[in-house]
Amino acid sequence: MHCSALARRPQSHILSAHRLQTPPRSDDNRGMKPPPRLQALIEEGLIDTVVRQLMSGKEAMVYVVRCGDDTRCAKIYKEATQRSFRQAVDYTENRKVKNSRSARAMAKGSRFGRQQQEAAWQSAEVDALYRLADAGVRVPKPYNFHEGVLLMELVADEHGDAAPRMNDVALTPEQARAHHASLLTEVVRMLCAGVVHGDLSEFNILLAADGPVIIDLPQAVDAAGNNHAQRMLLRDVANLRDFFGRFAPELQKTDYGSEIWDLYQRGILHPDTVLTGKFTHKAGVVDVGNVMRVIDDARSEETARRLRMATPR
Repeated sequence: MHCSALARRPQSHILSAHRLQTPPRSDDNRGMKPPPRLQALIEEGLIDTVVRQLMSGKEAMVYVVRCGDDTRCAKIYKEATQRSFRQAVDYTENRKVKNSRSARAMAKGSRFGRQQQEAAWQSAEVDALYRLADAGVRVPKPYNFHEGVLLMELVADEHGDAAPRMNDVALTPEQARAHHASLLTEVVRMLCAGVVHGDLSEFNILLAADGPVIIDLPQAVDAAGNNHAQRMLLRDVANLRDFFGRFAPELQKTDYGSEIWDLYQRGILHPDTVLTGKFTHKAGVVDVGNVMRVIDDARSEETARRLRMATPR
């Protein structure tokens, strides 16, 4: 049984934000020997052919696959040995685990518990993709999740090739302003749907033929149920400001993050809310612990940026 062909939405695209390797063009259908974890999808009739490997990162490997007449991506998750314990705790705070045995094992940190925790981390991305796609957010449309493999659409540029990361694109000031405004709209839509990306930056935004697409969501957090949601939202928006501000310097003076969160907390944030980028902070007691955590996050992010930039293509 072959997988059925599904109609593609213009905004439905996917590609991992990790290091993009130079692949053959998407019309190369000769295929390759499928890795064991993709062989299972072939046997289940979920995919027909593995065309090529698209990328390999510390958290996942992505392959281009054929499904009937469609070309898609298969994201194979690796064990998350590179994430720090503190980050995992922050991101997974208040995530619900339906199985009580799994919850107890995860709390104890047993081998089974670690396996269950990793499975929960992977399924969080799938859940977030469905939730945000239903809310009209420009995120990848998932087709199936089977044995640690997420089957999704392939993001493409105007030439039909794999779309570049935003970090790899030179922008005019006008383009920077337009993409920044577009992505702020998506951040607001996500928050209205109760989701904060948690790791949004130019490295996990792709410039598709019809505009930016937000990807990589295993660390997405519940805006109402996670005590770190505000800090993560502010960091996400600051990352957008800092990147696009390189091309349009006036964006560096904006404070959209604080404005968005304030409107959200007051219950008056809507997908069509008009933002100003201005916010007056109230004087009060400074949370030193939170400030230090923000500084640590900034240092860690800068280190990760330097490593990404230093990695040869």
